[in-house]
Amino acid sequence: MSTADHDPTSTTAMTPEQENAFYADPRNQTPQGPPVRRRRGTKAKLSDPIPVRFPEDLLQQVRARAAADDRSLSNWIRRAVEHELSGR
Repeated sequence: MSTADHDPTSTTAMTPEQENAFYADPRNQTPQGPPVRRRRGTKAKLSDPIPVRFPEDLLQQVRARAAADDRSLSNWIRRAVEHELSGR
């Protein structure tokens, strides 16, 4: 199925590439329904940003892993830290 034929009510998952192609079409960029504010749930608010420096080669590896997981760099690092802390 091409992304142009994709039914937005379908429960079939699209790959990130298919999603990219689907939303690149201006016809698929019209908001549907009223705006919805995301809830934070039980998670605590995030702190102020903190600067963290990495050697360039390590940073490139982290960026690649974040992209492979379809996550932002900050989200990937935050999850890695949470994972490390939960294992102790």
